[in-house]
Amino acid sequence: MTHTIALNFEDGVTRFIDINPGETVADASYRQGINIPLDCRDGACGACKCQAESGVYDLGEEYIEDALSEDEAAQGYVLTCQMRVESDCVVRVPASSAVCKAPQGSYEAAISQVRQLSASTIALSIRGESLSRLAFLPGQYVNLKVPGTEQTRAYSFSSLQKGGEVSFLIRNVPGGLMSSFLSNLAKAGDSLELTGPLGSFYLREIKRPLLLLAGGTGLAPFTAMLEKIADEGSEHPVHLVYGVTHDHDLVEMERLADFAARIPNFTFSACVASPDSAYPQKGYVTQHIEPTHLNDGEVDIYLCGPPPMVEAVSQFIREQGIEPANFYYEKFAASA
Repeated sequence: MTHTIALNFEDGVTRFIDINPGETVADASYRQGINIPLDCRDGACGACKCQAESGVYDLGEEYIEDALSEDEAAQGYVLTCQMRVESDCVVRVPASSAVCKAPQGSYEAAISQVRQLSASTIALSIRGESLSRLAFLPGQYVNLKVPGTEQTRAYSFSSLQKGGEVSFLIRNVPGGLMSSFLSNLAKAGDSLELTGPLGSFYLREIKRPLLLLAGGTGLAPFTAMLEKIADEGSEHPVHLVYGVTHDHDLVEMERLADFAARIPNFTFSACVASPDSAYPQKGYVTQHIEPTHLNDGEVDIYLCGPPPMVEAVSQFIREQGIEPANFYYEKFAASA
């Protein structure tokens, strides 16, 4: 049985390869034209050392201690010249995609639907035959080229790829290049070009409770993550706090409720910062993080929002005197 390996390079580019039974990750990579760091192929030099972030694999006993210590192996480090997998895996490669001759993938698609969810948010779905070959880790993003220009905008996937279709949540920025196109010109069938996937903000293997913190359209990567969790399940609690500025910024609430119905241990809350809000829960995301969500530090925190929100959450966690097991975040700012 073949498995799929996601190779995540240090510049954020991710490439996916297929691996055959008994084949090493290094051999599978080179067979598919990706030159990950490699020297001896015998587990003696350590040049191919990477970190496996998820999956089941075997390293055998052929490598030497100088190439990979017991402590490193316990932390998930691997020698790709010795690594044979027993499941799909995610492997972080400490080199750039350019060095490894693994450029970004390019795809062509057509708009299948554009919906104005609110005054501040646009939902975009695109479809294409080439997208059926697009693989990404939930939480990652692509660069979409603005039609009629040479400029691109980065957007996180808000769904998994199904039947050659993917979706995005896009902030409607007054005067924004992509926002203006989507609001005034876009129609079903219009062509779009995209490159990726990109980004080191993605769902890792769930080993402990998760706290997901979303600000505005920073909700997008989390709906993709929740699709993955709904498909595969989770033994650990998952809680999402979703914060916006105004009442009309709240979107996809029915979708979140659907996730709560499908995922037994998923809960969520939303809050609105504006003092004029009619929504029951007011204030900022940090005001709705409870001690149980932090679980005395035995928690993985994922945060996606504008820079001030990222800084405020980081400060809040420090003030609690808690160091989470992992803290992954992605900042974004709107482009005019």
